Order: sequence, then C-alpha cells, then structure tokens
Amino acid sequence: MLVDFKTLPETSRVWIYQCNRSFSDVEITEISSDLDAFLTSWTAHGNDLNAGYEIKYKRFIIIALDQSTQGATGCSIDASVRFIQELERKYNVMLLDKMNVSYKQGEFVAYKSLLDFKAMAKQKAISKNTIVFNNLVANKGEYLEHWEVPASESWHARFL
Repeated sequence: MLVDFKTLPETSRVWIYQCNRSFSDVEITEISSDLDAFLTSWTAHGNDLNAGYEIKYKRFIIIALDQSTQGATGCSIDASVRFIQELERKYNVMLLDKMNVSYKQGEFVAYKSLLDFKAMAKQKAISKNTIVFNNLVANKGEYLEHWEVPASESWHARFL
C-alpha cells in the first residue's frame, strides 16, 4: 500500500537507487506514476506492504518500507528489483550498479565509477569534506541523518 514517505517511521527499511544521470522533469513525473502504481500493489505473501518513496536531486529513487506490520520477503524484494530493472530499460539508465559513487560538487551531483573516485581521492581532487551519498544506509533514520555526509564519515573514507 502506497503511503506518504514522510509518515513512515524512522525504522523503515530503505533501498536507494542512484542513477547514472539526472532524470528530466517529464521522466520524474512518469517514474512517480510508475512508483505509485507499483507500491500501491506491492505485497508480501498476499499482504500489503506499507511503502513510500521520494526522488531526490533528480537522480536518486529512495523506497522505504515500514516492516512493523509486514516485512519484505524474497519474492517481494525480487518484485521490486524487477520493477527497478524495468525503469532501467525504459529510461536507458543504470540504477542497480553499486560500483559507482555519487558526491556533491557545490550543488551539482557528480557520478563516477569507484575506480575514478579512488583516483580522484589519490589526486586530492576530493577531500574528507566532500559530501558523498552513503547509499548503504539501512533505514529511514539513517537515511535522514547519514545519507549525505562528508566522505570522512562514510565508507568512502577508506580512499582518502
């Protein structure tokens, strides 16, 4: 069942999908409609899943699931991955590749391969103060507090 992302508890599980490019306004409208339809009918063993989403910086799709009433199962997670794969095909983008890094350059969100990010760190093109997106956060509370952080406060610090 689709619920407002803002109303979900901080214990809600999150999945963050970063895109290799920014979505256009038209694409965001279409993706929002697709997400509305998917999350409205998303279930686990026939039970509704209370889930919501937001799209940030025209680049990140964040799905949150309140597991206090019904948790995700293997089948429901598989369904969500298939949905994201459909978005990848429809918009010719990468959303599931975890070997890439997004970070801020001013107000701009940059997207680099992990190898390029490591090289930039070695060249001092990024620093411990560079704002990175820690897509490994597990729940909405962590997402709200520790998703956009200086590289020194994230797993990215190992490269600095």
